[in-house]
Amino acid sequence: MLESVKMALKQSENCLKKLDRVRKALNHQEPDRVPVSDFFWTDFLEKWRKHFNLPDDADIYRYYDLDWRNITPNMDPHIKDFEYLEQSPEKTVVRTGFEAEIMVSESVTMPAFTKFHTDTVEKMEAFEFDDSADPRRYYSAGDNQIVGVGDRIVRNSPAWIDQLNENYEDFPVFGSVCEAMEEGWRIIGAENLYMWMILHPEELEKFLTRVGEFVYRICEEQIKAGNGMLSGMLIWGDVAYVNAMLFSPDHWRRFLKPTLAALIELCHKHDLPVIYHSCGNATPIYEDLIDIGLDGYNPVEAKAGLDVVTLKKEYKDRLAFVGNMDVMEWAALDKPELKKYILRKLNAAKGGGYIFQSDHSVPDSVSPENYDYAVKLVREYGNYPLNLNGEDIAGY
Repeated sequence: MLESVKMALKQSENCLKKLDRVRKALNHQEPDRVPVSDFFWTDFLEKWRKHFNLPDDADIYRYYDLDWRNITPNMDPHIKDFEYLEQSPEKTVVRTGFEAEIMVSESVTMPAFTKFHTDTVEKMEAFEFDDSADPRRYYSAGDNQIVGVGDRIVRNSPAWIDQLNENYEDFPVFGSVCEAMEEGWRIIGAENLYMWMILHPEELEKFLTRVGEFVYRICEEQIKAGNGMLSGMLIWGDVAYVNAMLFSPDHWRRFLKPTLAALIELCHKHDLPVIYHSCGNATPIYEDLIDIGLDGYNPVEAKAGLDVVTLKKEYKDRLAFVGNMDVMEWAALDKPELKKYILRKLNAAKGGGYIFQSDHSVPDSVSPENYDYAVKLVREYGNYPLNLNGEDIAGY
């Protein structure tokens, strides 16, 4: 069945150009132009559609012909429908397959975790995972936390394979997998994870090793289900905040580096480049990420003091960067200022090694006009060889 699906689909010439563009950028080569893509909040998409008088189902990736997109399978440890604990016009509280309770409120953009049922070391040690290879994760629609709980709660998310088939002809599609930190804290809570690193390190290490094995097989099964149609893998793993790492680099090296290295090795074995997403300032482990073969780092959060132009000069062709467009500036600057800001960022694209995106995702504070202007500006000035209209920086 998989072979027949793949045989029936063929990547368009335009898609192959995008794939070449993205792969060259991640491999520190200059393609035809700087790749552009992003992640979007629902409120922004609704505002964007309304502004441009587009239908409710208008796809921003197709509208701007963006260069890559990613799809996410069901990574809930327990495959089950959301349990609604509270539902009102002001807020909704659900319990998910992570056995966590999450509140989504109209007054707060980000969902808030209100309770973790795996809240003791004993419960953590006894926690069991549903099979990573369960076909429902890849072949069936259903509720799952990573896809379905964001600025809105979305029920019955489409099947992963259907999304892949829908987009394969037109986009390089990256799969998604959480690394052990990103998966693990959603089960036991971030505070417990940090405390147990110190108070119960052996028990936590065993748990995170089990989590790592679970997500490794999730990655492996995606590659198998994709049957050659995936173009890369996005690994989610927030390990830092605006000022520094969430824990010491040595703790990261002990508890998380081995399982992340295994994921990257698996993807490279199947010729899939890897983009790793971690918010905040994780520069203390950049050398480690290079050491384990990471291709691209996202989102390069400007709000954490990171500047892709400076980073590119330091790391040269050892690590590609995906992001760093400060959404606060994107929202606030007028067009002449925004043009100078964007063209300066494009210095990082000289010699390849840069994909233009936000420094996390596009919120509704960014106007549709400014988003539209930025994409068209990169398309105008992002053709190689780059001519940055006087915003070139010496040394690039």
